[in-house]
Amino acid sequence: MKKAIFSEQHRILVGRLRQARLAAGLDQRDVARLLGTSQSYISKIESGQRRVDVFQLKEFAKIYKKSIGYFLR
Repeated sequence: MKKAIFSEQHRILVGRLRQARLAAGLDQRDVARLLGTSQSYISKIESGQRRVDVFQLKEFAKIYKKSIGYFLR
């Protein structure tokens, strides 16, 4: 079984995170500030180097004004 971080579903998730951020008119620094983390952490998530847990996904959805389902399709 492949690790989830390298799965097609994970690639789609991080792509949707990036698309939602751009649609919201935010850059990685803005999102990092809102989440209380660093820009490099957001970059690693969007590049697929870090996994996103359900609680982080909930926060991203709130910031981007999207449903959690948007990211999981």
